[in-house]
Amino acid sequence: MVNSLVIVESPAKARTIKRFLGKGFEVKASMGHIKDLPEKELGVDVQHGYQPHYTIVKGKQKVIKELKTSARKAEAIYLAPDPDREGEAIAWHVAQVLGVDGKKIHRILFNEVTKRAVSAAVKHPRAIDMSLVNAQQARRIMDRLVGYKVSPFLWRTLYRGLSAGRVQSVALRLICEREERIEQFVPQEYWSIAANLRGKEGGPFVALLATIDGHKAAVPDQAEAERIVELLREKSFTVTKVEHQKQSRHPPPPFITSSLQQDAARALGFNVRKTMRVAQQLYEGLDIGQQSPVGLITYMRTDAPRVAQEALQEVRRFIEAKFGKAYLPAEPRRYKSKRGAQEAHEAIRPTSVSRRPEDIKPHLEKDQYRLYQLIWKRFVASQMKSAVFDVTKVLIEANGHAFKATGSAPIFDGFLSIYQESQEEKTKEEEGMLPPLSQGEHLKLLTLTPEQHFTKPPPRFTEASLVKALETEGIGRPSTYAQIITTLRNRTYVHMEQKRFAPTDLGRTVNKLLVQNFPDIFGVKFTAKMEEELDRVETGEYKWVEVLDDFYQPFSRVLEEANKKKADLKSSLQEPTDQICEKCGGEMVVKWGRNGRFLACSNFPQCRNTKPMPGEEPEVATSEVCDRCGSLMVVKTGRFGRFLACSKYPTCRNTKPLRIGVRCPQEGCEGHLIERKTKSGKLFYGCSQYPACTFASWQKPVDRVCPHCGARPLVERQTKAKGKFYHCLKCGEESSPEEVEGE
Repeated sequence: MVNSLVIVESPAKARTIKRFLGKGFEVKASMGHIKDLPEKELGVDVQHGYQPHYTIVKGKQKVIKELKTSARKAEAIYLAPDPDREGEAIAWHVAQVLGVDGKKIHRILFNEVTKRAVSAAVKHPRAIDMSLVNAQQARRIMDRLVGYKVSPFLWRTLYRGLSAGRVQSVALRLICEREERIEQFVPQEYWSIAANLRGKEGGPFVALLATIDGHKAAVPDQAEAERIVELLREKSFTVTKVEHQKQSRHPPPPFITSSLQQDAARALGFNVRKTMRVAQQLYEGLDIGQQSPVGLITYMRTDAPRVAQEALQEVRRFIEAKFGKAYLPAEPRRYKSKRGAQEAHEAIRPTSVSRRPEDIKPHLEKDQYRLYQLIWKRFVASQMKSAVFDVTKVLIEANGHAFKATGSAPIFDGFLSIYQESQEEKTKEEEGMLPPLSQGEHLKLLTLTPEQHFTKPPPRFTEASLVKALETEGIGRPSTYAQIITTLRNRTYVHMEQKRFAPTDLGRTVNKLLVQNFPDIFGVKFTAKMEEELDRVETGEYKWVEVLDDFYQPFSRVLEEANKKKADLKSSLQEPTDQICEKCGGEMVVKWGRNGRFLACSNFPQCRNTKPMPGEEPEVATSEVCDRCGSLMVVKTGRFGRFLACSKYPTCRNTKPLRIGVRCPQEGCEGHLIERKTKSGKLFYGCSQYPACTFASWQKPVDRVCPHCGARPLVERQTKAKGKFYHCLKCGEESSPEEVEGE
């Protein structure tokens, strides 16, 4: 008979824990949140202490029924959602719906899904921490108030369907302000002058012009650069100072959520969402050939670099055995948390450093292995000795012009023997030493080279640098970064250009409206202040209702003023043009609609003439005939991609999917392949018979024959290494364009 029930969020975590606990325990999954604020109403009573009205999440009735049935049979119930605010709120909601004696309900926490950690947690349960629950409630309610109050303001001003978020809108503001700085940037020309020199005992080496007559060198143009080159070409270059010093490079701390997301982007090319998805798999437990699955890393949503004492002892033993005492510091390294970090959490680390990546590689998928290896190496490196370099700095003078040269060479590799943060740092370490030089030594000038440069604007944000900016400014928390980025992309407020964020016209317009009318609410400092107050609710210093009231009262006044101006704001967004309405002779203006900007007659509503913006997704005529009215169809672009529409719109509103001229390859299917888009705007190709046929491909299928097996269609692919090639969906073989075209 089952004596105890353990409830976690996910089935994967449940399977792992079940094998640890064995007989006497039943482990069930709540499948995430079971209660939340309602989807289609505010769900917050602002007149009575901001009381939330929680409802059962759609589709969770069956899960709740199963949990209740198991709970009635159990003598003890252990609630084991993740060890953070959100997990505490899930545990609280689960406890509410079970309908059993509260005395047999216990909250347990573990930072890693291992037998040792889970068993210890069961032995040391606690009550649900209402300070954590209230901090999560306050955040959820605050976000709901902003979303449900400001989004309608955007609908009335622009068009229905837009959204504003308390934190996402601040992230959008950062992206838009960075874009403005880039556009306003005026490049400034400057020149550098490099001397290629040789000493008595070796070379060549390069020294750069640093000062002229004791002042920082400023070479503004080519004429000045050439003048300096001519002046120094026949002059003597003499070493005036040689300085040797040892420099240490200290290892970075073990990963927290933000640094993991940034490093996974740089080293592995993972986006933030992928990093968190793969990390979740490593945390919840995988089968690595042992008797039961095991969690490979500690909890991956954390902002504290703290490491448990037993983990420090284990990694120090490993370093000494693997690398020797020379690589082991006298004492374990302790890393300081940033302000506001939740110290109850640990850093992201392997649950056991003895599980080396290469040993468990056969049991992991490619992405799981790469991310685990990154986490494992970073953790081991964080407890190793610093790397030491011999750095030489040389000052060389020629006719009042001082040149500087720097060289370095490793003396002791330390943590660099296992972990390198970036290719740029690796390149610096491989600069090499300068040849032996002595003060007063005369050098031979080989070449003197001027080079033109221009100052550069700040770069656009990548996912990694945006996460870093959010963390630095105190916006959001580890669990929110991925969702912030996903929301911005799904709402088409931003798009990616060369893996960097650029605001769309819609994003700029939404940001402009929000910043003009809610400058504080969507300001960096205000948002960071609210995060600090939520942290204080968690620690019990502040009451959550008072924090909400301090936020909502000024917010509601600002919102009321903004709503009074919505008609003027809507008019201000209309841009006049020099185009004339062909129906009434009025002036055409630029307006906003569900599918972006369009031209409309300024005499609306008397004249309802509209047309697309010039050069923006023009209609493309086709030879296909409308099966309703017999008119020709045209290609249009909507929120889910291109489609066919009747040219007689709005008289005839018939539409069809846009075929790509390839039949569906699924056996027995009579459908055709059509262009489609995901909610995030990514193009893919699917069957016109969906949902009866679920064929889909990210790569574009083409009506070509495979030279290996004779099947069709093929999918067209292209990589940097291979260039353009074709892949067969049936036999899996790859073919060059020459092979396919020849066939």
